[in-house]
Amino acid sequence: MTNPIAVTTNAEKKKIIPVGALQQTLAFASLIALILFFSIASSNFLQWSNIIGILLSTAVIGILALGATFVIITGGIDLSVGTVMTLSSVMTGVLVVNSGLPMIIGVMGGIATGAFCGLLCGVMITKLKIPPFISTLAMMMVAKGLALVISNAAPIYFLEHPLFTKIALGSIIPGVNIPNAVLIFFVMAIIGGIILSKTILGRYNFAIGSNEEATRLSGVNVNFWKISIYTLAGAFTGIAGVLMASRLNSAQPALGQGYELEAIAAVVIGGTSLSGGKGSIVGTVIGALIMSVLTNGLRILSIPQEWQTVVVGLVIILAVFIDVVRRRNE
Repeated sequence: MTNPIAVTTNAEKKKIIPVGALQQTLAFASLIALILFFSIASSNFLQWSNIIGILLSTAVIGILALGATFVIITGGIDLSVGTVMTLSSVMTGVLVVNSGLPMIIGVMGGIATGAFCGLLCGVMITKLKIPPFISTLAMMMVAKGLALVISNAAPIYFLEHPLFTKIALGSIIPGVNIPNAVLIFFVMAIIGGIILSKTILGRYNFAIGSNEEATRLSGVNVNFWKISIYTLAGAFTGIAGVLMASRLNSAQPALGQGYELEAIAAVVIGGTSLSGGKGSIVGTVIGALIMSVLTNGLRILSIPQEWQTVVVGLVIILAVFIDVVRRRNE
């Protein structure tokens, strides 16, 4: 049997490596252009408090997008990340507040909830052969309902646990007012980058997205690795859920729907191909920052909320169009 560690020729390796430096450079240039534009348009944009606000708003969406990157590179999609994030927040609240368990247990429980939901999605896709769109759509509805049922449709407040809010809003760097949520986001980005570029899971992630059938015929257990990828993405979602609960100092069971669209948009804007096989963590980080800078800048310029949505939608269309053009020229 062919060694699964070496299943590609040199020509095939070119098809499964992350998106090239040119794509990342273009995304980064777009981010710089936005920063310059809003800086000129408003003197308030580059104030330190506003910069911290941008980074803080990037943290949760960014971590969701990091997990979505792994899934989209396989050629799949995950529509459940928003409500699974909410369910993870609620489970954290139930364990810490309602059950009185130590905070670390609640945090681990929240992350485990996200990972378990990802595992279920992976099983539905690989074992039951349900398309990713339908599987994750169903999980989105299930997670939304469970969050409301478990919490009795009422917020769970961490008022008696003052240290909990420090997870996201505290600062472990003395003298520097950078919230922990921002640091956690960048640490998770580094971990995600290492997994995607330096591990077998990352290698098979690209291989499955490039040509799933060829990868399977090479002796790779595609089902196992797909389930692992969706579970990993779910763990990222669970971490985002804990951070969201910490940031709000409460678990809000009605929150979450719509976050999946922002996460997917950040991934696409960062250059990850919706057809699978191409993508990078660096690109996703840049995409998440572009989303936050764009939203923040439009808000500072007092652009109505409905027009902000229109602009973000147009940016997503442009990003997808660029991806289509790139694939045509390959």
